[in-house]
Amino acid sequence: MPNLRVASAQINTTVGDIEGNCKLIANALDEARGIGAEIVAFPELAITGYPPEDLLLSEHFVRVNREALEDLAERCADICAVIGIVDFDEDENGAIQHIYNAAAVVVDKEIVSIYHKNELPNYGVFDELRYFEPGTNCQVIDINGVPVGVNVCEDIWVTPGPGDMQCVAGAKLILTLNSSPYEIGKLQTRIDLVTSLAARHGAFVVYTNQVGGQDELVFDGSSIFAGPNGETISIAPRFERAVAAVDLEIPDSGPNSTTPLQVGDVTRISAPRFAPTQRTPLDRLDPHAIDDVSQVYAALTLGTRDYIHKTGFGKVAIAVSGGIDSSLVACIAADAIGPENIVGVAMPSRYSSESSLIDAQDLTDRLGIPLWRVPIEPAHTAFEQMLSETFKGLEPNTAEENVQSRIRGNVMMTIANKFGWLVLTTGNKSEMATGYATLYGDMAGGFAVIKDIPKQLAYELAEYRNGIGVDSPIPRSVIDKPPSAELRPDQLDVDSLPPYEQLDPLLKAYVEERRSSEEIYSDLEQVDIATAERIIRMVDRNEYKRRQSPPGVKVTGLAFGRDRRMPIASRWRHSVRPDPAL
Repeated sequence: MPNLRVASAQINTTVGDIEGNCKLIANALDEARGIGAEIVAFPELAITGYPPEDLLLSEHFVRVNREALEDLAERCADICAVIGIVDFDEDENGAIQHIYNAAAVVVDKEIVSIYHKNELPNYGVFDELRYFEPGTNCQVIDINGVPVGVNVCEDIWVTPGPGDMQCVAGAKLILTLNSSPYEIGKLQTRIDLVTSLAARHGAFVVYTNQVGGQDELVFDGSSIFAGPNGETISIAPRFERAVAAVDLEIPDSGPNSTTPLQVGDVTRISAPRFAPTQRTPLDRLDPHAIDDVSQVYAALTLGTRDYIHKTGFGKVAIAVSGGIDSSLVACIAADAIGPENIVGVAMPSRYSSESSLIDAQDLTDRLGIPLWRVPIEPAHTAFEQMLSETFKGLEPNTAEENVQSRIRGNVMMTIANKFGWLVLTTGNKSEMATGYATLYGDMAGGFAVIKDIPKQLAYELAEYRNGIGVDSPIPRSVIDKPPSAELRPDQLDVDSLPPYEQLDPLLKAYVEERRSSEEIYSDLEQVDIATAERIIRMVDRNEYKRRQSPPGVKVTGLAFGRDRRMPIASRWRHSVRPDPAL
């Protein structure tokens, strides 16, 4: 039985940086060759980065990516590399006619095969049908005596899919190239998919995933090696670059599948044989327990770090109020890029409590972040005087309260503009959902770190962060005090919203699970139908705010932004009773 050493190279690519991505691929190739790997698999669209979006509409971009593959092939001596690329075909005039999400198989400097992804996702954050043509052919490639099937990401999510076809046609090893974004609970879903395919056909499956942040998306790596009995052999490190390798004992013969399946169009290819470099013993990679809170924190940290670095910023500014959200964002930023690259800004008003200012100073002292104090009272008073005649005879309301937030937004953006920094905003998903945030105020900034974090999860993350270091950075008083925007005397969040232990499940049911008010009322305890309908109306009315919010890290199954594309002008309501505002 052949013993095959297979490596999974989970690298952190940047969309559009073809030259830089090829250097990452070349370095990983050398590393894989150095440990004696015969095969090394790279992520989906490794050369272009994922997702390249409308860069794919540029013929020049597509051609440069294909030329880069030719150059990389020369680096593939004595090894087989499977590399994610954009492939294309041409019309009779030599113009690009169709493009394909593809995997190139390079064996000992020769491009022996290019597989076109069959199943193109067109849901959630994915819109591949906008760009790519689906492939129609499966391939089984003989690599040093082992029949191998190659497919790409969504192919493995379909049953029966290309992997099934390849196994029935004789493949003993399936290599699947992926750029699968992180979300809570998704790793276990991937493990189930990979091990299920392996068990159905008695084959080995190696699932290679990208790592790193790209705009709203963050990729966790966590590449998976599965055995023919449906066992998880190992999982590569999470949220970090790695070239992980495993030795696979491939059976010489025997039934490849107990699953009856009609074999479709499967092409068989024989690759040239090659001698791998000297092998060294491998450290065993063991599967680890899945801890959602630690993974969420790691996702936020990596996504924030890569957004800052890949967009070319060096330092960030954060409005630190002494509340839970800004404290959590400050911790994430400090862990992502170092406290020396962060400036906290406290902007007290006449309604800011002394305890909040003390908490803000305590937090930044513990993190080693400088805290600048910019009192907003002079500007607040000036606005009141400016608007006194216009508002004469009218009762004060949220308009006057939100002036404070908008002054703070102006201060933050002016500081960022002066020094060339990025502003990290601090709003959470509960606030974004209900519109409990001020447009051009606390929403003003360049990246919304916890935009997809419900309020209750923010508290869990704060407790987690306090528990993993020698010193707890977030003061206990920040976690224990009731949340407040402090825009009027004695203000609390519960004055405007239900308690978060009621609100967050309600929002998840409506936003992520798309349930109606009647379904929410019947399924959730402690939520009356009037509250359910009021919150649903708040979510619907504030789509225009969310459309103008900065991008932020996606961690839930359905995030605001690319995931959820609702019309702003819409008369449809999911509530039972009509909206009185219409």
